[in-house]
Amino acid sequence: MQRFPDYLLKGYNNFMSGRFNEQQQRYKALAETGQQPKTMVIACCDSRAAPETIFDSGPGELFVVRNVANMMPPYEPDGQYHSTSAALEFAVQVLKVSDIVVMGHGRCGGIKAALDLDAEPLSPGDFIGRWMNLLKPAAEQIHNNELMTAAERQRALERVSIRNSIANLRTFPCVKILEQRGKLQLHGAWFDISTGELWVMDGKTGDFARPGM
Repeated sequence: MQRFPDYLLKGYNNFMSGRFNEQQQRYKALAETGQQPKTMVIACCDSRAAPETIFDSGPGELFVVRNVANMMPPYEPDGQYHSTSAALEFAVQVLKVSDIVVMGHGRCGGIKAALDLDAEPLSPGDFIGRWMNLLKPAAEQIHNNELMTAAERQRALERVSIRNSIANLRTFPCVKILEQRGKLQLHGAWFDISTGELWVMDGKTGDFARPGM
């Protein structure tokens, strides 16, 4: 008989006696009135880079969608299944968020896979391989740069990927229109797992810098 992981049950009990107990009224209000987050975060599903933890956010403050390598695909109304695009549509059209943050991170496994141009598929479906093809042109250019070390190539593509996702966000008509009207802002950020540093992208130049530096 399958058994639910004990450490998850222990964590849940800690949550109920701690955070939920302390913010019970807020949870009750959110249940009754619904969520109204102002910011959407497109982040990686890496267990080491949870946006709610990094930004010390409370319940109802962030609308988060996570996928491999925190990527936003381009606008493709082709009738297929598009989970990240569906989340974006809901955030913009229903929740009416005012900010969208694409947050990458250091040592990203998805980015590492994109740079390994000769990697064998993990399964016959090759879901990760096909997903990372969104970065194939950039990955090929960076992979072939012999002046960079492996670590430099990794970090370069992690940040190029963020800029690429922001460009893809602007292919969605609802995003493009609202941004032009000044009702929606797009941001890029990169988190260093080893040091905890957050680097924010300059919207005009695309360069990354630590806030206040």
